[in-house]
Amino acid sequence: MMQVVFRAEDLPAQDRLSSLNEIFVNSEHPMRVVSAEPDEFLATARMLDLAEVDVVELTCSPSEVVRTPRLIRQHDPELLCVITALSGDIMVSQAGRETVLTGQEFAMYDSSTPFRLGFGTGAGPVTMVRAHLPREFLGVPVGRIERLLGRSLPGATGVGGLLRQFLTSTTTCSADYRPTDLPRVGTVARDLMTAVVAHHLDAEGTVPDDSRRRTLLMRIETFIQQQLPDPRLTPGTVAAAHHISLSYLHRLFAARDTTVAAWIRHQRLERARRDLADQALRDVPVHQIAARWGFKDHPTFTRAFRAAYGASPSDYRSVADAAVV
Repeated sequence: MMQVVFRAEDLPAQDRLSSLNEIFVNSEHPMRVVSAEPDEFLATARMLDLAEVDVVELTCSPSEVVRTPRLIRQHDPELLCVITALSGDIMVSQAGRETVLTGQEFAMYDSSTPFRLGFGTGAGPVTMVRAHLPREFLGVPVGRIERLLGRSLPGATGVGGLLRQFLTSTTTCSADYRPTDLPRVGTVARDLMTAVVAHHLDAEGTVPDDSRRRTLLMRIETFIQQQLPDPRLTPGTVAAAHHISLSYLHRLFAARDTTVAAWIRHQRLERARRDLADQALRDVPVHQIAARWGFKDHPTFTRAFRAAYGASPSDYRSVADAAVV
């Protein structure tokens, strides 16, 4: 889960800004944080280390973060950073361009070039999430990436929407990750960032085939999870929705040692199992929960549930109820 690495309330007011500034100056890519009202400064920072990708959520008073040529000479890990606002507005200035993020946009900046980030123009705090990745993983020349820096990029739909949704979810759902999940989640983050860069550069041909496959597979899995309640969901409808052949869809899932149908069934069973253990749903009949997650008939659901969890749905619910008492 995300770890709190700074909380201004834990420090005397006069030490808060200088303490966060010390963390920033000694970070992987040194920066400075400045505020026009240092005595009123408040901030909370949380971090999630995903191996290749580092994610930070920062909530802070109106302030600025700057990376100067001197700080770049001090240390430069050659990172590409993606930033988006969860609340408030963020100004991103780099490479002669400046943009303000106020909604579902995101922007990119690079650790090898001076930049300036402005958090908030009013009195209220700003919450942002930022992810960075070593440029070497992108497989794209630095000169081409420069075209994207300091620009507002769409994050409501498409591949950009997937990336922004992923970054937002890490701030709320990271508690569900096990330690062994983190490198795998980091791979997803890396592939999403790679896909977004390629999309905006019209350079998909430079993206490794395995990255494209993983990005497509993640998009398919998201689609399946959204369509689980529909009993008409089948491998055929999944393939058609993504404009790929059924055989190619099967090959994508074979790389994960499962089949499309088995993955759909597992996701449905997991949703049903959670509902059966939910005390708020204890009065909902089992057959309704089965139908809620796309099972066409109760006997099929019961057989599949028993095979997966070693107990009938009714027995599983009884055990869950008893554990609460």
